[in-house]
Amino acid sequence: MTKSPMTTRGAEKLREELHELKTVARPKVIQAIAEARALGDLKENAEYHAAREQQSFIEGRIAEIEGKLSNAEIIDITKLNAGGKVVFGATVELMNVETEEEVTYQVVGDDEADIKAHLISISSPIARALIGKEEGEIAVVQAPGGKKEYEILDVKYI
Repeated sequence: MTKSPMTTRGAEKLREELHELKTVARPKVIQAIAEARALGDLKENAEYHAAREQQSFIEGRIAEIEGKLSNAEIIDITKLNAGGKVVFGATVELMNVETEEEVTYQVVGDDEADIKAHLISISSPIARALIGKEEGEIAVVQAPGGKKEYEILDVKYI
């Protein structure tokens, strides 16, 4: 299995979620199951079934996060020296050539991507068009609505 890239910030967020699930959510659902068991007949006990379903979800999420972290290649962006090129982890300031609208994105791993937070996946069309380019170059993105051109205004490793 190949390693998937992840920023140090993304790995830390996953570790925090994992800690929360193991120390807060898991004990809470175990307590809810114990209380529901005390109520008697388990076949018709909605609280028991809901708690077991919640436990199943929590255990699945714990396993998923542990798998992602064990399979991650964690990259510290602040230690990169890519000579001004767009690489994984770079924060890129772009201007849409057609509309002159400016936007800033950070290129992150697939599990960290969140377009609302301006975090784009390394495998997204825009990131693939940007990788390897430098400040001042034009990146042509093949979007579902047609081709879009972005001028790279700035590349930072923060």
